[in-house]
Amino acid sequence: MLSSKLGGVGRSLCVWILAAAAAVLAACGTTGQYPPAPVSAQTPNHRYQIGALDTLNIVVWRNPELSSTVSVRPDGRISTPLVEDVMAAGRSPADLARDIEKVLSKYVRDPVVTVVVSNFQGTFSEQIRIVGEAARPQAVPFRQNMTLLDVMIQVGGLTDFANGNGAVLVRGSEGGKQFSVRLKDLLKRGDISANVDVKPGDIIIVPQSWF
Repeated sequence: MLSSKLGGVGRSLCVWILAAAAAVLAACGTTGQYPPAPVSAQTPNHRYQIGALDTLNIVVWRNPELSSTVSVRPDGRISTPLVEDVMAAGRSPADLARDIEKVLSKYVRDPVVTVVVSNFQGTFSEQIRIVGEAARPQAVPFRQNMTLLDVMIQVGGLTDFANGNGAVLVRGSEGGKQFSVRLKDLLKRGDISANVDVKPGDIIIVPQSWF
């Protein structure tokens, strides 16, 4: 089951990467050939999903010996006292807490568990990826109400060779739909009208300028 889930995530990421590669090639030749990205794209109902390498503080009320701080393994699972190999990745903290309570109920009467996340990474499918001529290309965790400006600050802006206004946003949550974004106007000229919301799973491609 685990390998099937991870395989599904891997296949989905391959689709986004292929779409991103196509967008890079197109963006290198033409500036703004895609429709502009919607200014508003907030996800008010979004719930954080635990990701591999997140740190979890698991508190079992009135049972400090069963409480612990653990890191989510690369396979997405965790182990705590009396609870072994529970799938954490892709779950909300509340859902994971209920699963741990079910296991602990075999040993403890009416366990009450709270899961608190720190060192956020998030699931691969919800991370924002910035590739190309960003100062520090990377994947960053999605945050509620996150904007393009927030992402670019986190990656250190653009390189001197970037075609900022030829950048492309690939929206994974909409089947890889592509939008133009004006990073040069936003970062170099301070044009706040070029700032737009980002959504979980977005990919931002910054091509190289030809001159």
